Amino acid sequence: MIMRIPRRCALLVSVLALLAAFASPATAAAPVFPQGFQPASTSWTGPETGYLLGYSPCAKTWCPALLGTTDTGRHWRRLGTPPVPLPDNHNHVALTAAGGRVLYVSDGVHVRTTRDGGATWHPVTLIGAREPYYLAKIAETGGRVFAMLTAYGEGRGSTRLYSATAGSPVLAPVPGFAVTGGLTYGDLAVGGGLQVALGADYGIEKYWTSRDGVRFSPADPPCPEGEVASLAGVRERQVVALCSSSPGSPQPGSTERQLRHAPQLGARFGGDGAAPFTGINQGFDAASPTSATVAAVGGGVGFLHSTADGGRTWTTLALPDRGFALTDLDFPGGGTGVVVDGQPDAYGGSAVYRTTDGGRSWRELRFE
Repeated sequence: MIMRIPRRCALLVSVLALLAAFASPATAAAPVFPQGFQPASTSWTGPETGYLLGYSPCAKTWCPALLGTTDTGRHWRRLGTPPVPLPDNHNHVALTAAGGRVLYVSDGVHVRTTRDGGATWHPVTLIGAREPYYLAKIAETGGRVFAMLTAYGEGRGSTRLYSATAGSPVLAPVPGFAVTGGLTYGDLAVGGGLQVALGADYGIEKYWTSRDGVRFSPADPPCPEGEVASLAGVRERQVVALCSSSPGSPQPGSTERQLRHAPQLGARFGGDGAAPFTGINQGFDAASPTSATVAAVGGGVGFLHSTADGGRTWTTLALPDRGFALTDLDFPGGGTGVVVDGQPDAYGGSAVYRTTDGGRSWRELRFE
């Protein structure tokens, strides 16, 4: 038996189908990026997989948004938003991805972590840390997370290493990994092993290496006395470091720098590949034993100084539109690298630049 559809029902179905056919894509799905989105930080676990934290204007403030990609940034998806407001003091809000589900977000003082890819976020306690302090860097290796914290107070400070299992709500100081002085600093690098450098007053320099993040061995510091080490991961079994003088030398807005290499983790560093001295250091990393990039800012201009021959020759890319800060310089593998230029609430906003040739050329990623 053939059932007949009443004429009124048939007419209604036709009208609904016509409306659906002409519905605009904008009404069918909300845009991935909020209107006015400005990137704040990016972290990549490989050449194709990355995470992006940014902010957009909302209700007279800035609202955060977290996104992820698995195809080098061609497509992005929204993740759970970390409850970290944009600081009024222009501190960098840093995102660190420790795999696909564990992430950290820090504004230098407060830290949040997720163990479920952003669905839920939890505050992280820093045992023994007393303000004022600044948490400069967080990194993960071998299932453990490490952080570098510098405290200030009454003309004397300290820099120490913190650690815990990845995703833990508590970070604790690592015994024996601390320096004190009028001016203290430190750096750490992961990839092919863990490296930790601590220093004070351009005279005390300490350096350790570890292959598993549990057992450490002291080693000769990467830099000559009076210079500060910036560390890159192990590349093709070789280690690359940048040694820098105090900021403002040999002239204001400049830093003397040299590239140094070690044949393996824990071996003695050598070489003196002099790098351009324009700008104050903002970041350093290496794509290979011979390809490295220095991020620096001076005179309202951002600079990316890059070498492809181990420091014998350098090229400089100037990013003059923002010049406020260059952050998150990182080479996650395969010659790919990223860096964030500017800050969301700064004049001129912010942008993410990406390279696929080890730093020879950079292009801006578009978030639309």
